[in-house]
Amino acid sequence: MHEHKRAFGASHSVTPLELFFDLVFVFALTQVTTLLADDLTWVGLLRGFAVLAVVWWAWGGYAWLTNTINIDDDVASRLVLLIAMVAMLIVGLATPAAFGEYALLFGVAYFVVRCLHVLLYAVTTRTDPEVFGAVVRLAPGLLAGATLILIAGFLPAGPLRGGLWALAILVDFVTPLFAGTKGWKVDAGHFAERHSLIVIIALGESLIALGLSASSEKLTAGVITAAALGVLVIAAMWWLYFDIVAVVAEQRLAALTGQAQARMARDSYTYLHLPMVIGIVLVALGLKKTLVEIDTPLTLIVSISLFGGLALYLLAHIAFRLRNIRTLNVQRLIAAIVLLLLIPAGANLPALVSLGLATAVLIVLVCYETIRFRDTRHRIRFHHHD
Repeated sequence: MHEHKRAFGASHSVTPLELFFDLVFVFALTQVTTLLADDLTWVGLLRGFAVLAVVWWAWGGYAWLTNTINIDDDVASRLVLLIAMVAMLIVGLATPAAFGEYALLFGVAYFVVRCLHVLLYAVTTRTDPEVFGAVVRLAPGLLAGATLILIAGFLPAGPLRGGLWALAILVDFVTPLFAGTKGWKVDAGHFAERHSLIVIIALGESLIALGLSASSEKLTAGVITAAALGVLVIAAMWWLYFDIVAVVAEQRLAALTGQAQARMARDSYTYLHLPMVIGIVLVALGLKKTLVEIDTPLTLIVSISLFGGLALYLLAHIAFRLRNIRTLNVQRLIAAIVLLLLIPAGANLPALVSLGLATAVLIVLVCYETIRFRDTRHRIRFHHHD
């Protein structure tokens, strides 16, 4: 593989190859929603979260990799990334039965995805001792998590397999904290854009789940109303992230340098975007199930998925802002609490009414923020485009 001439951390846009790579992640997300929909139990939810967490961690690793180096310029690196896409597709295919029939297939494919990531990272950063050193410090933890999931695939289904998965996720999530941020160099614009695009992808997956669910039903006035409300919910979620949150976060990240910038990138994006994505996937599940039985109350788990998913999405935004600018977003906290309080209502009211209530909470929040912070919003967005 050739040396990469571009300076590490130098500014560059998200490349078509990265967007292409992310399409496999879309498929994996869709499969997680399928896994959840097919096993609507508390254990099913935990399994869904576990698969989402490890898939997210794999994607996050590649996001850091392509942030550090411009892989698109080198044919050998490009081919390795395309091979990783094949392995990632197999991970997605095995996802609905990752704890059952296809546990081993999932484990092997996931191990390949992670090994290719570490290998490509090490080879392409060897000309920069600082970044290479950071990769070497991180590699054992990254490979340990994948190895535990691979071992779990050889074991019979049961608590031991689940325990190994839990340990793998724990190892993955604490590794960057122990490895530290020394040596990492971040291109703020690219990093923020890449994570914004993954939020768009997750929201897009929700729209697809909603559309597929509606298209399999008879298009009555109720189903069309539910589908329209579902689009409004997803649109409001888009607005709440992209109107101000994404812009301010990118500006804040760009204003920092060195280890402080790397810590912000790790905490705000790698860690805090995961609960946002989990929230979006839960909402997708809620919308999918709402459309099937619009006149009957939601089951408790579906009500938790819909209202709790929206609340989790907002709480992740609150944590994101706390980490970025050290202030509390009070109106989003109130909206999250209201959504959580609506969970029992969702289990008692017709599904269409529950969806209407969820939509109303989000629309009120969007309208309040847009009017209340009009001048601030204009200044931030105008400055961003200046």
